[in-house]
Formats: sequence, C-alpha cells, structure tokens
Amino acid sequence: MSNKEDSINLPLVHKGKVRNVYDLGQSYLIVASDRISAFDYVIPTIIPDKGRVLHKLSMFWFDFIQGIVPNHIITGNFESFLPSIKQYEYLRDRSMIVKKAKRVDIECIVRGYLAGSGWKEYQRSQTVCGIKLPGGLKESSKLPEAVFTPSSKEEGGKHDENISFEEMVKRVGKDTAESLLRISLELYKRVSEDSFSKGIILADTKLEFGFYDNQLILIDEIFTPDSSRFWEIDKYEEGKPQDSLDKQYVRDYLERIKWDKSSPAPELPKDVVEKTMEKYISLYEKLTGVSF
Repeated sequence: MSNKEDSINLPLVHKGKVRNVYDLGQSYLIVASDRISAFDYVIPTIIPDKGRVLHKLSMFWFDFIQGIVPNHIITGNFESFLPSIKQYEYLRDRSMIVKKAKRVDIECIVRGYLAGSGWKEYQRSQTVCGIKLPGGLKESSKLPEAVFTPSSKEEGGKHDENISFEEMVKRVGKDTAESLLRISLELYKRVSEDSFSKGIILADTKLEFGFYDNQLILIDEIFTPDSSRFWEIDKYEEGKPQDSLDKQYVRDYLERIKWDKSSPAPELPKDVVEKTMEKYISLYEKLTGVSF
C-alpha cells in the first residue's frame, strides 16, 4: 500500500490486485488504488492518478447502462460521504460506497475481436476458449459476433482459468449462468456501440456480478482500461497487434523485456509509466467528453 492508503483507519476486508475494500457495516467502501497488474501479477510501480481514471470512468458507465441490470452503487460522490470517511482526502474521486453483494465467482468475459490469449489459442486450434470460430481470421479481426468466454474467479494468488459454459452451469446453476450470458452480451453491445460512435473500439471486456436481496446485480468496476481492451478506430489495422488505450502497453513492455513470471514483477521505467497514464486519460476524455 502507499502511505496514503496506510493512513486509512477503516476495517480492510480485502486487498485486491488494484482495489481495496473496507467494511462500513451496512455497506462496503471500494477504493481504486494507483497499482497496476499484468498477467495476474501486481507490478511494484504505481501509475499516478490511475485509480481516479478507473473510478470516474466506471461511474460514467454505471450511469450509462442503467436499465439493463441493477448495480451495487450507493454513491461515488465523495461530498456525500460521512465525515469519518471524508477525513481521508485520498479517497476523493477514487472510491465508491456499494451494497454488500454476494459475489458470483465467475469472470464474465465478452470478446468482440480476436486479440491477446484468444488470438494465441485461435492460431493453435481455430477456437477461443474452446468456442469454434471461422477460418481465415487474423490478429485483431472483428468476430462475426461477440462471444462469451467465462473464467473462474480465483483467490490467494491463483490464476483465473477459462471454463466452458457447461462448467459455469455446474458452478452457478442454469438460470444464473444464462442470465450472466445474456446480460454480459447486452452490456457489451450497448457500450461497444456507444464507444464506436466516439471513435473507440471496445475489443473485449471483463464483468463481475453478485447477488443482493436475491437479485443479480453488476459489481466491481466496468468498462475501464484495466478490465477492457480499447482501440482507436482511426489507428485500427487488422492483422497485427493494436496500439491500445489500456494496460496492454504495460503487458507489451513486460513481454519485450522477456520477463519470465517466475521472478518478482519488475519496476516500470518512467517512460512506460507516463505513456500508460497518457493512454488512460486520453481514453477517459474520448469516451466521456470531459477533461480529466
């Protein structure tokens, strides 16, 4: 944790790769830190203001997708927090008070384009997470239709693993699995269409859900450069990796230096930190139309 996080005297119930969760009794306080992760490892270098971008963009999208599925937000407005929380200025524009949902231990991933691990698998077997795709696709190709590729949600440093829809049904039940599939695809469609109208391709995204009062709700962060892959339309070129407005820039750096993942994650050089932040802020401004 940074010193500013250390100073927060609230009950910490969970420290994730990039977010901390505090128990407020009837609700949780979720704080987006400036940590960044890649390949499921936390990188030791912080990205200044990154947490604020994630929070503000998530709040933008939570407002945008109202009507599709309820969500966990009580408030993300720092000025409406209790004085006991407002004493921590660090929390401004990077924290939200949310309902205490029971998380569904599935990561709901929707892919509209062939990239990352999906492209690597396609080259081997013409599939993505076991789903058969047409032949002749290239790296970064638009898929004929978006595909839903769930993964397990692991704790304790274990890495999430792709699972089939049938396996998801076994884990969460048929009704919940079908709802997760339907809602995830609908959210991706709505947000990808809006992003496209602003010159941005939403290549893929990861969503999380939980139950609150026996109702399925959307939780965590949504459609941020940490949980999604964003490309600029005017730079898009099928058949090669894209210049992403997300943390792919950090992944690319780590692959370039051939970090083998058996050793601790390396520090990021200053230019990678600055370029990553530049990309995050640029994406926020393009999608929201608001200056950061």
